[in-house]
Amino acid sequence: MCRTRHMQQRMSQRGITSEIVKMAGMFGICNNDRITLTGKNCEYLSEVPAKFKRTLDKMAQKGGCTVVNRGRSLITAFRVDSFNRNLAE
Repeated sequence: MCRTRHMQQRMSQRGITSEIVKMAGMFGICNNDRITLTGKNCEYLSEVPAKFKRTLDKMAQKGGCTVVNRGRSLITAFRVDSFNRNLAE
């Protein structure tokens, strides 16, 4: 989006960087013509990478995961290495 001169001035005066504006645009809550990213939302978002890593580590220990879907319905989920061709015949 194009920033107005007014926006540039206010960002400069208030110590708001382009990165902050981008983050608000990506993760903020839209309410009519405003996008708000609260301090509480920022605290939650700062915890997400650690939770994401823990989940990935757990998935890696289990050998990964496959999810089967059809349209918008989730049908089943199983470990990647759980299929045994001998049992399937």
